[in-house]
Amino acid sequence: MHYTHRSPIILILAAALWGAAALSADIVETKSGARITGKIARIDGGSVVIDTDFAGTIHIKQSEVTALSTDAPVAVRLASGTRFDGKVTSTPEGGIAIDNPDGSVRTTVDKIAASWKAGGKDPEVAALERKWAYEATADVAGKSGNKSQLGTAGAVRATLAGAKDKLVFYAAYDRQVTDDVKSSDQFKAGVDYANNFKGSSSWYIRDEGGFDRVKDIQFYDVAAAGYGFDFIRKTDHILTGRAGLSFRNENYKNPATADVNAAGLDFGLNHELKLANLSLVNRLSFVPSFDDFANYRASHESFLEVPTTNPNLKFRFGISNDYNSKPGVGVKKLDTTYFSRLVLNWE
Repeated sequence: MHYTHRSPIILILAAALWGAAALSADIVETKSGARITGKIARIDGGSVVIDTDFAGTIHIKQSEVTALSTDAPVAVRLASGTRFDGKVTSTPEGGIAIDNPDGSVRTTVDKIAASWKAGGKDPEVAALERKWAYEATADVAGKSGNKSQLGTAGAVRATLAGAKDKLVFYAAYDRQVTDDVKSSDQFKAGVDYANNFKGSSSWYIRDEGGFDRVKDIQFYDVAAAGYGFDFIRKTDHILTGRAGLSFRNENYKNPATADVNAAGLDFGLNHELKLANLSLVNRLSFVPSFDDFANYRASHESFLEVPTTNPNLKFRFGISNDYNSKPGVGVKKLDTTYFSRLVLNWE
Protein backbone atom coordinates (compact mmCIF):
# COMPACT_ATOMS: atom_id res chain seq x y z
CA MET A 1 0.00 0.00 0.00
CA HIS A 2 2.88 2.24 0.82
CA TYR A 3 4.43 1.82 -2.68
CA THR A 4 1.08 2.19 -4.43
CA HIS A 5 0.62 5.54 -2.80
CA ARG A 6 4.04 6.80 -4.00
CA SER A 7 3.99 5.46 -7.57
CA PRO A 8 1.83 8.24 -9.06
CA ILE A 9 4.12 10.82 -7.48
CA ILE A 10 7.21 9.18 -8.95
CA LEU A 11 5.57 9.02 -12.37
CA ILE A 12 4.56 12.68 -12.19
CA LEU A 13 8.09 13.74 -11.20
CA ALA A 14 9.63 11.65 -13.98
CA ALA A 15 7.25 13.14 -16.53
CA ALA A 16 8.01 16.62 -15.27
CA LEU A 17 11.75 16.06 -15.52
CA TRP A 18 11.43 14.63 -19.03
CA GLY A 19 9.26 17.56 -20.04
CA ALA A 20 11.76 20.03 -18.62
CA ALA A 21 14.57 18.31 -20.54
CA ALA A 22 12.54 18.42 -23.73
CA LEU A 23 11.73 22.09 -23.22
CA SER A 24 15.41 22.91 -22.66
CA ALA A 25 16.54 21.23 -25.90
CA ASP A 26 17.09 22.89 -29.27
CA ILE A 27 14.50 21.88 -31.87
CA VAL A 28 14.78 21.50 -35.64
CA GLU A 29 11.68 20.92 -37.77
CA THR A 30 11.85 19.74 -41.37
CA LYS A 31 9.57 19.77 -44.43
CA SER A 32 8.89 16.06 -43.98
CA GLY A 33 7.36 16.76 -40.58
CA ALA A 34 10.30 15.45 -38.53
CA ARG A 35 10.94 17.17 -35.21
CA ILE A 36 14.53 16.64 -34.00
CA THR A 37 15.64 17.65 -30.52
CA GLY A 38 19.20 18.04 -29.33
CA LYS A 39 21.83 20.76 -29.37
CA ILE A 40 22.44 22.76 -32.53
CA ALA A 41 26.23 22.80 -32.88
CA ARG A 42 26.39 25.13 -35.87
CA ILE A 43 24.90 26.13 -39.19
CA ASP A 44 27.47 26.23 -41.97
CA GLY A 45 27.76 25.47 -45.67
CA GLY A 46 24.03 24.91 -46.12
CA SER A 47 23.76 22.35 -43.31
CA VAL A 48 22.28 22.44 -39.83
CA VAL A 49 24.41 20.31 -37.50
CA ILE A 50 22.66 19.05 -34.38
CA ASP A 51 24.01 16.78 -31.63
CA THR A 52 21.42 14.28 -30.38
CA ASP A 53 21.34 11.68 -27.61
CA PHE A 54 19.64 9.07 -29.79
CA ALA A 55 21.61 9.31 -33.06
CA GLY A 56 24.81 11.25 -32.36
CA THR A 57 25.58 14.16 -34.68
CA ILE A 58 23.11 14.73 -37.51
CA HIS A 59 23.64 16.93 -40.59
CA ILE A 60 20.41 18.26 -42.06
CA LYS A 61 20.17 20.19 -45.34
CA GLN A 62 19.25 23.75 -44.45
CA SER A 63 16.90 23.88 -47.43
CA GLU A 64 14.85 21.08 -45.76
CA VAL A 65 14.49 22.94 -42.44
CA THR A 66 11.27 24.87 -41.92
CA ALA A 67 11.79 26.05 -38.34
CA LEU A 68 14.26 25.89 -35.48
CA SER A 69 14.63 27.14 -31.93
CA THR A 70 17.39 27.20 -29.31
CA ASP A 71 17.20 27.05 -25.53
CA ALA A 72 20.14 29.46 -25.14
CA PRO A 73 21.62 32.39 -27.08
CA VAL A 74 23.65 31.63 -30.21
CA ALA A 75 25.52 33.79 -32.72
CA VAL A 76 23.84 34.13 -36.11
CA ARG A 77 25.17 35.74 -39.29
CA LEU A 78 22.51 36.49 -41.89
CA ALA A 79 23.02 36.40 -45.65
CA SER A 80 23.15 40.21 -45.60
CA GLY A 81 26.23 40.05 -43.35
CA THR A 82 24.44 41.23 -40.19
CA ARG A 83 25.43 39.38 -37.00
CA PHE A 84 23.03 38.98 -34.10
CA ASP A 85 23.57 37.10 -30.82
CA GLY A 86 20.41 35.87 -29.11
CA LYS A 87 17.94 33.10 -28.45
CA VAL A 88 16.19 31.75 -31.55
CA THR A 89 12.48 30.95 -31.51
CA SER A 90 9.97 29.94 -34.17
CA THR A 91 7.27 32.44 -35.12
CA PRO A 92 3.61 31.60 -35.96
CA GLU A 93 3.98 32.85 -39.52
CA GLY A 94 6.71 30.28 -40.25
CA GLY A 95 9.81 32.36 -39.64
CA ILE A 96 12.23 32.73 -36.75
CA ALA A 97 12.95 35.44 -34.20
CA ILE A 98 16.35 36.18 -32.70
CA ASP A 99 15.94 37.99 -29.40
CA ASN A 100 18.40 39.56 -26.98
CA PRO A 101 18.13 42.36 -24.38
CA ASP A 102 18.95 45.01 -27.01
CA GLY A 103 16.29 44.08 -29.53
CA SER A 104 14.84 41.48 -31.86
CA VAL A 105 15.29 40.38 -35.48
CA ARG A 106 12.64 38.61 -37.56
CA THR A 107 13.85 36.49 -40.50
CA THR A 108 13.59 32.99 -42.03
CA VAL A 109 15.81 29.91 -41.81
CA ASP A 110 16.99 30.23 -45.42
CA LYS A 111 18.41 33.71 -44.65
CA ILE A 112 20.87 32.28 -42.07
CA ALA A 113 24.38 32.15 -43.56
CA ALA A 114 26.06 30.71 -40.44
CA SER A 115 25.54 30.09 -36.75
CA TRP A 116 27.96 29.28 -33.93
CA LYS A 117 28.46 29.60 -30.18
CA ALA A 118 27.25 32.92 -28.75
CA GLY A 119 30.07 35.38 -28.12
CA GLY A 120 32.46 33.37 -30.27
CA LYS A 121 34.45 34.52 -33.28
CA ASP A 122 32.82 34.25 -36.69
CA PRO A 123 34.26 31.07 -38.32
CA GLU A 124 34.55 32.91 -41.63
CA VAL A 125 36.70 35.59 -40.00
CA ALA A 126 38.75 33.02 -38.07
CA ALA A 127 39.46 31.10 -41.28
CA LEU A 128 41.00 34.21 -42.85
CA GLU A 129 43.25 34.98 -39.90
CA ARG A 130 46.90 33.98 -40.04
CA LYS A 131 48.09 31.72 -37.24
CA TRP A 132 51.58 30.79 -36.08
CA ALA A 133 52.51 27.14 -35.58
CA TYR A 134 55.89 25.92 -34.33
CA GLU A 135 57.86 22.71 -34.56
CA ALA A 136 61.11 21.47 -33.02
CA THR A 137 62.77 18.12 -33.70
CA ALA A 138 65.74 16.38 -32.10
CA ASP A 139 67.50 13.05 -32.19
CA VAL A 140 70.69 11.71 -30.62
CA ALA A 141 72.30 8.38 -31.54
CA GLY A 142 75.48 6.88 -30.09
CA LYS A 143 77.61 3.75 -30.15
CA SER A 144 80.70 2.51 -28.29
CA GLY A 145 82.83 -0.65 -28.44
CA ASN A 146 84.53 -1.72 -31.66
CA LYS A 147 83.56 1.64 -33.09
CA SER A 148 82.75 4.95 -31.45
CA GLN A 149 79.89 6.94 -32.94
CA LEU A 150 77.87 9.96 -31.91
CA GLY A 151 75.21 11.63 -33.99
CA THR A 152 73.11 14.67 -33.14
CA ALA A 153 70.52 16.49 -35.21
CA GLY A 154 68.03 19.24 -34.50
CA ALA A 155 65.66 21.46 -36.41
CA VAL A 156 63.13 24.21 -35.83
CA ARG A 157 60.29 25.40 -38.04
CA ALA A 158 57.87 28.33 -37.71
CA THR A 159 54.83 28.60 -39.98
CA LEU A 160 52.48 31.56 -40.37
CA ALA A 161 49.49 30.29 -42.37
CA GLY A 162 46.25 31.87 -43.51
CA ALA A 163 43.50 30.95 -45.94
CA LYS A 164 45.42 32.33 -48.94
CA ASP A 165 49.11 32.25 -48.04
CA LYS A 166 51.81 30.53 -46.01
CA LEU A 167 55.15 31.78 -44.70
CA VAL A 168 57.70 29.27 -43.37
CA PHE A 169 61.00 29.86 -41.57
CA TYR A 170 63.23 26.87 -40.86
CA ALA A 171 66.70 25.88 -39.70
CA ALA A 172 68.44 22.53 -39.16
CA TYR A 173 71.82 21.21 -38.06
CA ASP A 174 73.18 17.67 -38.43
CA ARG A 175 76.51 16.39 -37.06
CA GLN A 176 77.77 12.80 -37.13
CA VAL A 177 81.16 11.64 -35.84
CA THR A 178 82.51 8.08 -36.23
CA ASP A 179 85.86 7.16 -34.63
CA ASP A 180 86.68 10.87 -34.32
CA VAL A 181 86.01 11.43 -38.03
CA LYS A 182 83.13 13.65 -39.09
CA SER A 183 80.70 11.99 -41.48
CA SER A 184 78.22 14.86 -41.39
CA ASP A 185 78.54 18.53 -40.49
CA GLN A 186 75.74 20.44 -42.15
CA PHE A 187 73.68 23.53 -41.36
CA LYS A 188 70.87 25.08 -43.36
CA ALA A 189 68.34 27.86 -42.84
CA GLY A 190 65.69 29.18 -45.14
CA VAL A 191 62.43 30.96 -45.78
CA ASP A 192 59.56 29.97 -48.08
CA TYR A 193 56.50 32.05 -48.96
CA ALA A 194 53.54 30.97 -51.12
CA ASN A 195 50.44 32.96 -52.02
CA ASN A 196 47.33 31.32 -53.52
CA PHE A 197 46.21 34.24 -55.64
CA LYS A 198 43.52 32.33 -57.57
CA GLY A 199 41.97 28.91 -57.05
CA SER A 200 44.69 26.26 -57.26
CA SER A 201 47.26 28.72 -58.59
CA SER A 202 49.93 30.35 -56.46
CA TRP A 203 53.21 32.19 -56.71
CA TYR A 204 56.15 31.46 -54.45
CA ILE A 205 59.52 32.78 -53.43
CA ARG A 206 62.13 30.91 -51.40
CA ASP A 207 65.72 31.14 -50.23
CA GLU A 208 67.94 28.59 -48.48
CA GLY A 209 71.55 28.94 -47.37
CA GLY A 210 74.07 27.17 -45.19
CA PHE A 211 77.22 25.04 -45.26
CA ASP A 212 78.24 21.38 -45.59
CA ARG A 213 81.81 20.89 -44.39
CA VAL A 214 81.95 17.19 -45.20
CA LYS A 215 81.11 18.05 -48.81
CA ASP A 216 83.69 20.86 -48.69
CA ILE A 217 80.98 23.54 -49.16
CA GLN A 218 81.92 26.62 -47.15
CA PHE A 219 78.69 28.38 -48.08
CA TYR A 220 75.79 27.75 -50.41
CA ASP A 221 72.61 29.64 -51.27
CA VAL A 222 69.68 28.87 -53.54
CA ALA A 223 67.15 31.62 -54.26
CA ALA A 224 64.10 30.89 -56.40
CA ALA A 225 60.69 32.22 -57.38
CA GLY A 226 57.95 30.96 -59.63
CA TYR A 227 54.49 29.48 -60.12
CA GLY A 228 52.79 26.77 -58.06
CA PHE A 229 49.75 24.64 -58.80
CA ASP A 230 47.69 22.47 -56.43
CA PHE A 231 46.92 19.20 -58.21
CA ILE A 232 45.14 18.08 -55.02
CA ARG A 233 43.92 20.48 -52.36
CA LYS A 234 41.85 18.88 -49.62
CA THR A 235 41.84 19.19 -45.84
CA ASP A 236 43.70 15.89 -45.46
CA HIS A 237 45.49 15.64 -48.82
CA ILE A 238 47.66 18.23 -50.62
CA LEU A 239 49.82 17.82 -53.72
CA THR A 240 51.52 20.96 -55.05
CA GLY A 241 53.88 21.30 -58.00
CA ARG A 242 56.25 24.22 -58.55
CA ALA A 243 58.19 25.61 -61.51
CA GLY A 244 60.28 28.78 -61.56
CA LEU A 245 63.67 30.44 -61.92
CA SER A 246 66.60 30.15 -59.54
CA PHE A 247 70.06 31.43 -58.76
CA ARG A 248 72.51 28.99 -57.17
CA ASN A 249 75.73 29.86 -55.39
CA GLU A 250 78.26 27.36 -53.95
CA ASN A 251 81.68 28.25 -52.55
CA TYR A 252 84.16 25.41 -52.02
CA LYS A 253 87.15 25.36 -49.69
CA ASN A 254 89.27 23.23 -52.03
CA PRO A 255 90.67 25.49 -54.79
CA ALA A 256 90.62 22.50 -57.17
CA THR A 257 86.81 22.66 -57.17
CA ALA A 258 85.21 25.44 -59.21
CA ASP A 259 82.67 27.58 -57.39
CA VAL A 260 79.14 27.72 -58.76
CA ASN A 261 77.37 31.00 -59.55
CA ALA A 262 74.63 30.26 -62.03
CA ALA A 263 71.05 31.08 -62.89
CA GLY A 264 68.78 28.18 -63.64
CA LEU A 265 65.40 26.56 -63.20
CA ASP A 266 63.62 25.48 -60.04
CA PHE A 267 61.23 22.53 -59.84
CA GLY A 268 59.54 21.21 -56.72
CA LEU A 269 56.86 18.82 -55.53
CA ASN A 270 55.28 18.90 -52.06
CA HIS A 271 52.92 16.18 -50.89
CA GLU A 272 51.08 15.80 -47.55
CA LEU A 273 48.60 13.05 -46.70
CA LYS A 274 46.81 12.44 -43.40
CA LEU A 275 45.69 8.87 -42.72
CA ALA A 276 43.68 8.53 -39.50
CA ASN A 277 46.29 9.51 -36.87
CA LEU A 278 49.28 9.18 -39.22
CA SER A 279 50.82 11.80 -41.52
CA LEU A 280 52.91 11.15 -44.64
CA VAL A 281 55.04 13.93 -46.11
CA ASN A 282 57.12 13.92 -49.33
CA ARG A 283 59.25 16.82 -50.61
CA LEU A 284 61.25 16.96 -53.85
CA SER A 285 63.44 19.70 -55.29
CA PHE A 286 65.40 19.86 -58.56
CA VAL A 287 67.60 22.86 -59.49
CA PRO A 288 69.47 22.68 -62.83
CA SER A 289 71.74 25.46 -64.19
CA PHE A 290 71.13 27.25 -67.49
CA ASP A 291 74.77 27.20 -68.60
CA ASP A 292 75.10 23.46 -67.95
CA PHE A 293 71.97 21.38 -67.44
CA ALA A 294 74.18 18.48 -66.36
CA ASN A 295 75.12 20.59 -63.31
CA TYR A 296 72.23 20.37 -60.87
CA ARG A 297 71.22 19.73 -57.28
CA ALA A 298 68.36 17.50 -56.23
CA SER A 299 66.99 16.89 -52.76
CA HIS A 300 64.35 14.57 -51.40
CA GLU A 301 62.74 13.95 -48.01
CA SER A 302 60.01 11.50 -47.04
CA PHE A 303 58.78 10.79 -43.55
CA LEU A 304 55.92 9.26 -41.58
CA GLU A 305 54.68 10.87 -38.37
CA VAL A 306 53.23 8.70 -35.62
CA PRO A 307 51.32 10.29 -32.71
CA THR A 308 51.92 9.66 -29.01
CA THR A 309 49.62 9.94 -26.01
CA ASN A 310 50.70 13.59 -25.79
CA PRO A 311 48.97 15.51 -28.65
CA ASN A 312 51.99 17.84 -28.95
CA LEU A 313 54.56 15.05 -29.33
CA LYS A 314 55.10 12.78 -32.34
CA PHE A 315 57.69 10.36 -33.67
CA ARG A 316 59.01 10.92 -37.18
CA PHE A 317 60.60 8.14 -39.27
CA GLY A 318 62.04 8.95 -42.66
CA ILE A 319 64.73 9.18 -45.28
CA SER A 320 66.42 12.14 -47.00
CA ASN A 321 68.66 12.31 -50.07
CA ASP A 322 70.95 15.11 -51.23
CA TYR A 323 72.39 14.78 -54.72
CA ASN A 324 74.96 17.05 -56.40
CA SER A 325 75.71 16.09 -60.00
CA LYS A 326 79.12 17.82 -59.88
CA PRO A 327 80.39 17.65 -56.30
CA GLY A 328 83.69 18.83 -54.94
CA VAL A 329 86.91 16.93 -55.57
CA GLY A 330 86.95 13.65 -53.64
CA VAL A 331 83.28 13.96 -52.60
CA LYS A 332 80.53 11.52 -53.58
CA LYS A 333 77.48 12.77 -55.45
CA LEU A 334 74.78 11.28 -53.20
CA ASP A 335 74.24 11.46 -49.44
CA THR A 336 71.41 9.40 -47.91
CA THR A 337 70.25 9.79 -44.33
CA TYR A 338 67.84 7.57 -42.42
CA PHE A 339 66.34 9.16 -39.33
CA SER A 340 63.96 8.76 -36.42
CA ARG A 341 63.16 11.93 -34.51
CA LEU A 342 61.06 13.24 -31.68
CA VAL A 343 58.85 16.13 -32.81
CA LEU A 344 57.34 18.81 -30.58
CA ASN A 345 54.49 20.93 -32.01
CA TRP A 346 52.82 23.94 -30.43
CA GLU A 347 50.94 27.10 -31.37
